Amino acid sequence: MEVKIFETLMLFCFGFAWPFSIYRTWKTKISAGKSMFFLGIVLLGYIFGIFFKIYGTFDAVIFLYILNATLVTVDIVLTVKYRGHNAVNK
Repeated sequence: MEVKIFETLMLFCFGFAWPFSIYRTWKTKISAGKSMFFLGIVLLGYIFGIFFKIYGTFDAVIFLYILNATLVTVDIVLTVKYRGHNAVNK
């Protein structure tokens, strides 16, 4: 099983921002400025990456796809939960 270094680094870099986004939304309870369309497209991309790893070139990088997809899902859930909240509702 060969691990693709550049794919791994790409997924690490893309995934690095999600915990900060999740923390910000969770802490402030404000989801203003977040696009559900964008989050959905990103999640779909990660899902396609997982399918490629399952049906194409399976390697350990699949775990980064799964981790990133999970983080985006959490961000989507928080965005939906706090939709409509603003600084006054804090």
